[in-house]
Amino acid sequence: MRTSSILLRALFAVGAAAILAGPVLAEEPAYEGRKKCSSCHKSEYKSWKETNHAKALESLMPGNKTEEKLKAKLDPDKDYSADKDCVGCHVTGYGKDGGYDPEDPGKYLVGVGCESCHGPGADYRLIHRKAGAAFEKKQETTPREELAAAGQEFHFVERCNACHLNFEGSSWAGAAKPYTPFTPAVDPKYAFDFEKAVRDNKAMHEHYKLDGTFTGEPLPEFHEEFQSEAKPAEKGEEE
Repeated sequence: MRTSSILLRALFAVGAAAILAGPVLAEEPAYEGRKKCSSCHKSEYKSWKETNHAKALESLMPGNKTEEKLKAKLDPDKDYSADKDCVGCHVTGYGKDGGYDPEDPGKYLVGVGCESCHGPGADYRLIHRKAGAAFEKKQETTPREELAAAGQEFHFVERCNACHLNFEGSSWAGAAKPYTPFTPAVDPKYAFDFEKAVRDNKAMHEHYKLDGTFTGEPLPEFHEEFQSEAKPAEKGEEE
């Protein structure tokens, strides 16, 4: 009886602790870098390399973007490429599992790459690989909801806002320190409009025709528009 009483009290304590702690959140998948993404999505990668996102880390280096830095009251001769308050919006997955580390800066994580917009790919990349093989062999399709459950992003706007609208006084509810110094008050060009940005070829890679491997929701709101104008992509194989 005594043993049962002790056991019950122990179980109650564990249960109470779990309630107080709240729900256990699933861990975010790891970042992998763009090497494996680009080996299959060759056309998208070639297009991305020409964008401002690809060159984002370069803008933090001495002598680059001098006029913009002076307007924002930054020292144009200072190297900001390892500054923890700056680098997060200029690389992929900073501070996250598998993401960019200034102490060991993997070249496939430099710049605002694939996973910055599409989400960390350790889990959903495997789904892409298997689904691609199934579609190629038997024309079997895979629901996009499997990708979403594995961490792939389809709506993007919050990922964009996290950098472009993260300034003091922003109307974006998620704004928090460290704030970006590049605000609309410094220059009107920093007034971020998501709808306009997704159509800006200087920021976004070109979109190519999808082959139908994945079906159903979720879909980006601009999916149909882009696909109606898309051209065939150069395909590769995972290295």
